[in-house]
Amino acid sequence: MKIKFDGHQQFQIDAVNAVCDIFKSQPLASAISSISFAASPGELFDELGVANNLVITQEKILENLREVQKSQGLQESFILDGMNFSVEMETGTGKTYVYLRTVYELNARYGFKKFVIVVPTVAIREGVKKSIEITRSHFSDFYGKIPCETWVYDSAHLSRLRQFAASNQLQILIVNIDAFNKAVNVINKEQDKLSGRKPIEFLRACRPIVIIDEPQNVESELARQAIESLSPTCTLRYSATHRNLYNPVYRLDPVRAYDLRLVKRIEVDSVLDEENFNKPFIAVETIEPSRSKVTAKLVLDVMGPMGPVRKTVKVSRNGVDLFDVSGERDAYRGYIVDEIDAGNGYVSFTNGVVISQGDSQGSSRDDVMKAQVRETVREHLEKELAVRKTLPEGKRLKILSLFFIDRVANYVPAEGKIRNWFVTAYGECTSLPRFKDLGLPPVEAVHGGYFSETKGQARDTSGYSAADDDAYALIMRDKERLLSLEEPLRFIFSHSALREGWDNPNVFQICTLNETVSEVKKRQEIGRGLRLPVDESGERCIDAKLNTLTVIANESYEKFAAQLQTEIEDECGVRFEGRIANKRERRKATLRKGWRLDANFLGLWERIKHKTRYSVTYGTDELIARASERIAQMPAVAKAKIVTKKAKLDIDKTGVVASLQSTKEATIEDGLDFSRTHLAICSARQN
Repeated sequence: MKIKFDGHQQFQIDAVNAVCDIFKSQPLASAISSISFAASPGELFDELGVANNLVITQEKILENLREVQKSQGLQESFILDGMNFSVEMETGTGKTYVYLRTVYELNARYGFKKFVIVVPTVAIREGVKKSIEITRSHFSDFYGKIPCETWVYDSAHLSRLRQFAASNQLQILIVNIDAFNKAVNVINKEQDKLSGRKPIEFLRACRPIVIIDEPQNVESELARQAIESLSPTCTLRYSATHRNLYNPVYRLDPVRAYDLRLVKRIEVDSVLDEENFNKPFIAVETIEPSRSKVTAKLVLDVMGPMGPVRKTVKVSRNGVDLFDVSGERDAYRGYIVDEIDAGNGYVSFTNGVVISQGDSQGSSRDDVMKAQVRETVREHLEKELAVRKTLPEGKRLKILSLFFIDRVANYVPAEGKIRNWFVTAYGECTSLPRFKDLGLPPVEAVHGGYFSETKGQARDTSGYSAADDDAYALIMRDKERLLSLEEPLRFIFSHSALREGWDNPNVFQICTLNETVSEVKKRQEIGRGLRLPVDESGERCIDAKLNTLTVIANESYEKFAAQLQTEIEDECGVRFEGRIANKRERRKATLRKGWRLDANFLGLWERIKHKTRYSVTYGTDELIARASERIAQMPAVAKAKIVTKKAKLDIDKTGVVASLQSTKEATIEDGLDFSRTHLAICSARQN
């Protein structure tokens, strides 16, 4: 399949014009100049090249900049701040498309020909490379098929930099910051093959327009000096989360993107381990040595005025009795600290129990993760059904689900617990009558992992190391294949990939399978699936009924929403009035006169009249009798439960608002019993 692009989206056109208007009055004929390198002794030729040539004054550029900022409602600059200009665009709104189109537009308006795109990671580099590949024909149609050469810097092919400098055609070079930010880099060393010159000299002589993708990751002093070493005509900085805003020229913040329906809606499906105070819960958060003692932070259920409360306590000596620390709760009898070992990272007790740092006893986290996997599979199948019912006849759209795991060993081997949970859940769900007609591929074909490998063995990595390069290159290059319905893969498992650079428009479910609550930023989590989906013809789907991203998390939707709002405020400077609210109360609606003939109602009725309607009739006496009998049979001690809550997140002027959609409870015995389920259907107030 081939992704199609809409070149008439006004918010993207505005972003392109905002940058191009900075150079108003720059004459087209003056935008390039010749450069030459004197021949070395014994050589018979000079090395000639073409450079960008900015002829308008900085005073004129500042004047243009202030006009742009005024038209965009941005604070006006008083200095140019090193010819740096910032564009802020929310994740999923086409940032890469915008700056690539800006390259073509700057060339068309002013004749600039030399551009260098600086990226902080391999994942982003692969994303940019793929974007250039899939937009090439689109931009050719817009800009008269002008020739454009694209390069990815490779230290093994330094002669290409000579070609880059010498060419009189539009040139785009993609380079990682790590390739030129140190003196030991090949690009910064004299090369015999280049007449004794440093390769970077060819870039510097071109006075390129530098574009930085995700500049917040190249803010170190070393990185800034490296950018300056390119002698850029100017530096254009594109990100959703700038650390520093230099001369802002355009802004599309999360609230505006959300309101304009440029990204998916967000809902949170919370799967929680309800606190079970009938057994001792102990988690070892940290173990920290000092000169005089070793201190362990333990999480316990401590008796409070209103009953047990889960809290963190510090233990710094052997012999501490958790019975005393917990407020004399019987569940902790016999748990006396025997040893706190910082070197090996564990706390042992006199009753033989040993708990490692980061681990816990008395929790049901395996059951929680198992429930998360099942919820993700079920949500995926529900979305498959929704797509088939909603899209016009003949239209098809691929659904993808993304799992982020913190231990590769839990999925890669045949005995991996996450792999087995998924296989079981997929088999159970697809066999249900509701989903049988979907005709999905067999389980062995629908799931796969993207992990870094060492000597053919998948392994855990940080997500930012060189070992991740192959994994990210693969998942980026496969973007279009993953969108094809001919490709059976639908459930993707990855490790340490919650960062900038990877996304896929057809990710509708994101499941974070961590041994603890995820500490990854929420904007980073949801950013992998915010982009609007595309159907099999490559067309964007703008149906609001379908465009919802479901995050299956092991934390409450209230906490998720609160953290998301805080991040938006801190990173984007977008301030909200009021707090997050659960909109559980229904609003009373009254029918206006003549509603049956109202055009809006008739249109709505045409869309919903084919839905099945049903009613349930029961006898009151029988209900009371059966309920009383069941209540009398209830055990005195409640069973531990896994609670799943689904809530939609919306953003309005009051902030990030959580709207509870449903809750589900599952008891834990020999496994999860999903038969005890109740739904709380809630309405959302119109904003």
